[in-house]
Amino acid sequence: MRSFGIQTSARSQCINITDRVQEAVQALGITDGVITVFTPHTTCAVTINENADPHVMGDILMQLEALAPWENAAYKHDGGNTAAHMKASLVGSSVQVIVVSGSLQLGMWQGIFLCEFDGPRIRHVWVQ
Repeated sequence: MRSFGIQTSARSQCINITDRVQEAVQALGITDGVITVFTPHTTCAVTINENADPHVMGDILMQLEALAPWENAAYKHDGGNTAAHMKASLVGSSVQVIVVSGSLQLGMWQGIFLCEFDGPRIRHVWVQ
């Protein structure tokens, strides 16, 4: 397994981690197979989506905020970050990616993103 940290800079943001995942694959010596990209946190997530137009991930964050708003919600969790927990559950904590000849097999427009929902914080990503 390889891991790396990501310093987020906002309450909600999506950070393209594709290159870092590819570096982990190379460091692990994986040539062919399937990897799992996982984050061990309950208020952030990992997803695969479009990496060509940054507005896509911004639009996703906007809609997640509409589904699980920070303000004016009657959440019972006393941690004050229920909205972040809900968003992380909706997106998920891991993705799997096929590796062929040492390269991630992603579509032309796809990238792997760490989605922060309760930042800024240092987040961790594990690749296995």
